[in-house]
Amino acid sequence: MANIKSAKKRVLIAEKNRVRNVAFKSSVKTAVKRVLELAKGEDKDALNKAISKVYQLCDKAVVKGIMHKNTAARKKSRLTIAVNKLAK
Repeated sequence: MANIKSAKKRVLIAEKNRVRNVAFKSSVKTAVKRVLELAKGEDKDALNKAISKVYQLCDKAVVKGIMHKNTAARKKSRLTIAVNKLAK
């Protein structure tokens, strides 16, 4: 651990941010899994809402700096492709 007071504070803040970022990324992964499960079913309305939620979470992660914009775009693209394959 650092000796300087400001460095100690930065260590604490970095850990708090890391925990928040991990939780947010986990929520995105959970939402993606939910979409893939709904894609196997027949409920199109719930599927569209779930996809919208994933898009919203990805975009919010980009704004907050948790996820790079290309990463979010890749996740959304791959999810759409997977849903289209399962829907057929």
